[in-house]
Amino acid sequence: MSSFPSAEEVRWLSGSASWGSSWKHLPGKVRKEVWNHFFMGHFEKGQHALLNEGEENEMEIFGYRTQGCRKSLCLAGSIFSFGILPLVFYWRPAWHVWAHCVPCSLQEADTVLLRTTDEFQIYSWKKVIWIYLSALNSAFGLTPDHPVITDEEYIINRAIRKPDLKVRCIKVQKIRYVWNYLEGQFQKIGSLEDWLSSAKIHQKFGSGLTREEQEIRRLICGPNTIDVEVTPIWKLLIKEVLNPFYIFQLFSVCLWFSEDYKEYAFAIIIMSIISISLTVYDLREQSVKLHHLVESHNSITASVCGRKAGVQELESHVLVPGDLLILTGNKVLMPCDAVLIEGSCVVDEGMLTGESIPVTKTPLPKMDSSVPWKTQSEADYKRHVLFCGTEVIQAKAACSGSVRAVVLQTGFNTAKGDLVRSILYPKPMNFKLYRDAIRFLLCLVGTATVGMIYTLCVYVLSGEPPEEVMRKALDVITIAVPPALPAALTTGIIYAQRRLKKSGIFCISPQRINVCGQLNLVCFDKTGTLTRDGLDLWGVVSCDRNGFQEVHSFASGQALPWGPLCAAMASCHSLILLDGTIQGDPLDLKMFEATTWEMAFSGDDFSIKGVPAHATVVKPCRTASQVPVEGIAILHQFPFSSALQRMTVIVQEMGGDRLAFMKGAPERVASFCQPETVPTSFVSELQIYTTQGFRVIALAYKKLENDHHTTALTRETVESDLIFLGLLILENRLKEETKPVLEELISAQIRTVMITGDNLQTAITVARKSGMVSENQKVILIEANETNGSSSASISWTLVEEKKHITYGNQDNYINIRDEVSDNGREGSYHFALTGKSFHVISQHFSSLLPKILINGTIFARMSPGQKSSLVEEFQKLDYFVGMCGDGANDCGALKMAHVGISLSEQEASVASPFTSKTPNIECVPHLIKEGRAALVTSFCMFKYMALYSMIQRQTAFQITSFCSRIWPLQLLLV
Repeated sequence: MSSFPSAEEVRWLSGSASWGSSWKHLPGKVRKEVWNHFFMGHFEKGQHALLNEGEENEMEIFGYRTQGCRKSLCLAGSIFSFGILPLVFYWRPAWHVWAHCVPCSLQEADTVLLRTTDEFQIYSWKKVIWIYLSALNSAFGLTPDHPVITDEEYIINRAIRKPDLKVRCIKVQKIRYVWNYLEGQFQKIGSLEDWLSSAKIHQKFGSGLTREEQEIRRLICGPNTIDVEVTPIWKLLIKEVLNPFYIFQLFSVCLWFSEDYKEYAFAIIIMSIISISLTVYDLREQSVKLHHLVESHNSITASVCGRKAGVQELESHVLVPGDLLILTGNKVLMPCDAVLIEGSCVVDEGMLTGESIPVTKTPLPKMDSSVPWKTQSEADYKRHVLFCGTEVIQAKAACSGSVRAVVLQTGFNTAKGDLVRSILYPKPMNFKLYRDAIRFLLCLVGTATVGMIYTLCVYVLSGEPPEEVMRKALDVITIAVPPALPAALTTGIIYAQRRLKKSGIFCISPQRINVCGQLNLVCFDKTGTLTRDGLDLWGVVSCDRNGFQEVHSFASGQALPWGPLCAAMASCHSLILLDGTIQGDPLDLKMFEATTWEMAFSGDDFSIKGVPAHATVVKPCRTASQVPVEGIAILHQFPFSSALQRMTVIVQEMGGDRLAFMKGAPERVASFCQPETVPTSFVSELQIYTTQGFRVIALAYKKLENDHHTTALTRETVESDLIFLGLLILENRLKEETKPVLEELISAQIRTVMITGDNLQTAITVARKSGMVSENQKVILIEANETNGSSSASISWTLVEEKKHITYGNQDNYINIRDEVSDNGREGSYHFALTGKSFHVISQHFSSLLPKILINGTIFARMSPGQKSSLVEEFQKLDYFVGMCGDGANDCGALKMAHVGISLSEQEASVASPFTSKTPNIECVPHLIKEGRAALVTSFCMFKYMALYSMIQRQTAFQITSFCSRIWPLQLLLV
């Protein structure tokens, strides 16, 4: 929220004798707040609160109560103004509320006025509606003292008004908010409370909900649907026609017809009809596309376990937060967000991250602590969450039981729902070009008003009939403000759109073409945009007591000799076998393929204590020789976590030893190894490959006791005293077009930024190879950590090449670039790289630092869809004109938020993006900027021409009026 002027400032201003001089010396922001305090505050005396406090879509909410007499007066005003008053209320929603209602507390309100807390401060209003639970009385005998209702631990029960069993709610941007009588505020409904501990989730929801609880939640939370209706053409048409400029055109045309000025009036009508038709067609196409995109989500069948009813097959739209899902089979599309409480799953989260990489989800551990479940462990809580819209590739039950998950969020509260809402309700953008155009038009209106007054005086004094006087006076306005201006401005845009279509670039928002010419920063997704999908294995460097050996290149076709390193490459991964095809992380896939081993499931005769009968087994191929083991069974996985930077597996050699293998970031893996097993040249050897742009993974292992139960072994026990094995060298190959295009953009002084959901080290490597970061420039890695217990939030800077750490607490918000970077810290000689987690912490705790970081921030990795949108918005706040180029569903929000969004895919991303390229590479970006600049120059020229044309026409009108003013005294004399 913006800060209001202090009471002292307001008192000084109101009591100042020299109000005018004091006012003009105040900053613009303070003047705006003082205006709101004195003039707008009169209408906002009702209870004031915040909706979604601290979130991106935060709003102020004011309570109002409708008054019958005011409503009657507004109705009379609408009739006597011939519909002009309702039109004004349509353009100004706040005026509608202020005219019809009186301020009151939120608890008494039947209407609420909402105002965004951003720079735009957009108003909207909503009616408070009632949900009646009395419908459940006959079915369940629901009374105010029913045990299900009396438990006020949950928001749902706190929202029920007793004894009449009613719930007050509002619906804002597809999200339902209920009135919490205990806390006296509107709160979001449709998700489990964040304060719940893991023990509470297991205890309360581990056995499912009763039928009464399900029905109450279903009635209050609403259906679990992401429903995007296709907007009727008549609605789109009315919304477009009620644009103020089209209303002015209608007024002008009527005036011209009355003056028998038909030809020009017909021309304006035809151009307006074409313009409106094209706009309505584009909006309708977008609406249909988005509807088809989410249509399948609402027709999924789910297995739900009730506390008394047992397992039932239900339609997904009846799911409620707290329901217990039973996941069976493979390739299940998640209809909601759910937290896994038993069993494990392999999930494809491509819809969220853009990386079609199977991710292993583990069950939420049951801990006695009362700490909220999201913060109970160091690892990311998302490893326990199955997100809506993602696909469960494989569900694995524990030794005895089923895979169970508790519904966390439903409908538009889910991850997919949030993505769709970002498309439906993008934040408004303030284009400087259009803002300046409106200012110029207001100047013309001001001049026309002076001319109209002058004309009125002249013609009245000359004795002209009243209707003629009014016609001539109003004609001055239509001359000064050219109604043909919008049509003229679109001329260059239409031709640019045609040329783009011939180049395979399709546009659904032609107005954005002009903005393309103003771009000075372009953000790129990585996978599938800058690079080809996946990584390529370059080689492996093994080590022994004498240090690192020669590089084994797989390009030669020679097989890797048997040993612990070969066993690690064959088994230390999260690959799965699905329908006879091996699927998983591209890195794991390349590593496994290099061994030429095969994957299968163990037979019924396979029996190891504490291990499921059908475990994954890797075996050497038939052509392989000198392999002393029949195969390796993967018994247990400690999945990869970006926070931990490693993964570990426990395996069993057929007829041999039980082993543990670790794979991860080289420095991290080396820290778990016995020091004597790590070569002394480790740092220099690693630097050789990282400076060449390779991605390096380290491998290590240890022997375990055979008699230990695998599930009894903790991660800390397994990941200790390891033996270092060697380094795996991989490369992420760029698309051929990437480097030349980036060089062209950089030479044109257009900044390039990478925003990816992929690994940070991979992103840095790609940035160097693509030329986004040149050879003589340094990369500074920024790591920010949340407040943890007694320690405050902190930031550390690491010079990537030298691994030199500089750490600062939240009281120290500076870094001495000159000391850490060569070239005297010259701007552009260094680039910042950070992850989505660090970006979030900096935004929350170091907001003053954020603009300084973004000025040189080039690499942003592990970014969620929401964080991508936020980053684009932050760049816009720094007065950048931002373009975004991506190809995945996870880019939708950022594509919509950017001034110019360019999709390289015709799937989900194309729905949110104004531009879609048929060619799946970034060659379209410079082409689009060139066409944008051409259209922009044309628009400027047309603007100048139309403005000059209106001025000349106005001058002619004034000369005629002036002539009339000179002859009317003569006429009087003759009479």
